[in-house]
Amino acid sequence: MSNETFFTPREIVSELDRYIIGQNKAKRAVSIALRNRWRRQRVSPELKDEIAPKNILMIGPTGVGKTEIARRLAQLAQAPFLKVEASKFTEVGYVGRDVESMIRDLTDIAIKMVTDEEKQTVRTRAEDMAEERMLDLLFPAPQPPQAHQPQPAEPAQAESSSETREKLRKLLREGKLDERFVDIEVTSKNFPIQVFSPSGLEEMDVNISDMLGNLFPKKTKKRKVRVPDAMEVLIQEEAQKLIDMDNVIKKSIERVEQSGIIFIDEIDKVAGRESSAGPDVSREGVQRDLLPIIEGCTVNTKHGMVKTDHILFIGAGAFHVSKPSDLIPELQGRFPIRVELEPLTTDDFIKILTQPRNALIKQYVELLNTENIDLDFSDDAIMEIAETAHTVNESMENIGARRLHTIMERMLDEISFNAPDMGHEKITIDANYVREKIADIVKDRDLSRYIL
Repeated sequence: MSNETFFTPREIVSELDRYIIGQNKAKRAVSIALRNRWRRQRVSPELKDEIAPKNILMIGPTGVGKTEIARRLAQLAQAPFLKVEASKFTEVGYVGRDVESMIRDLTDIAIKMVTDEEKQTVRTRAEDMAEERMLDLLFPAPQPPQAHQPQPAEPAQAESSSETREKLRKLLREGKLDERFVDIEVTSKNFPIQVFSPSGLEEMDVNISDMLGNLFPKKTKKRKVRVPDAMEVLIQEEAQKLIDMDNVIKKSIERVEQSGIIFIDEIDKVAGRESSAGPDVSREGVQRDLLPIIEGCTVNTKHGMVKTDHILFIGAGAFHVSKPSDLIPELQGRFPIRVELEPLTTDDFIKILTQPRNALIKQYVELLNTENIDLDFSDDAIMEIAETAHTVNESMENIGARRLHTIMERMLDEISFNAPDMGHEKITIDANYVREKIADIVKDRDLSRYIL
């Protein structure tokens, strides 16, 4: 986030447009929130800690792009990102996941992210060290003579050994040894240890699994693998040795605190009061547990203390049964930016099928191209698919763009099954083909309820 040139809100929206159709209000809101983080890094130190992130509440039906917007945003910011479902948490004191576990999970994600980055920075050195280890495997160095053995009279043998090693190095770099197999030793524990700790124990700065794992001696086992695969294993091992894990953990915690993003889905499922029959452990109690984390507190993880004051929280929910005002007032106040996402139209479905980088039509064309099947979708076929998705969403539960996946799978079921036996073939999908494959299901509402 400290780059001198960071995405402007307009550039962020433009990047999101490459993958997500429509929802301009939501894109504007998240682009401003992300740019505000960059701005916050540049204000005076005494004011910097006082500026809280403006958390966002996205309201809209499933399948309209809420999660995708948050996920792509995190990729742009190169920020640790975690998606959780509010309905999976229970109130403290009950069996189940407590809300603080999201901070621990986010920290683990950040550590993996920073470790991978650090490995890339030391990769050149790691490759050099791995190459030496590989040459040792391919051409073991001669053993030094024992005390009772006579010393060699001349260094000719050493020179010959060095020349052979350099020839092998040349062949290795040129890829001429790629088909050879070598025995490499990899570290393995005697048996995997899975510890199910009682609720609350994971809050302590203790990793029980690691403690028990270290009680048992590590052993190595030999594996016979091809040279390129062995090189990658050796590079990873050498890179791990070159990394300062204390520095990685420090960087990771800082990244979580300054640029972490947590996407809380199904937040509408915890909206509502406790029932008169007794406490509902996944509703108001969960909201009250969420409150301090979103307001800003310090969570104890096995890697150290993590402050949540500047983590960006994006809440999302359909709010069909409940409404945002059903959340407890304190929690409502922590989501000052409200964005309502629009239901998808037929025109949106056409764009989703064809425009994004990961457009559905492109995906299916490429998948079947691996079997030498050339799929060609006519414009009227794309229109028919889009109209069908919109019609089914209107007449039954609206699941947004996910409806396109079910229709495409159903429509291409026969081709996908028979593709390996068809040989090289070009298939044109037109509107008649689409209607023929899914018309019966669309007409039969009871059947389409289960299939589409």
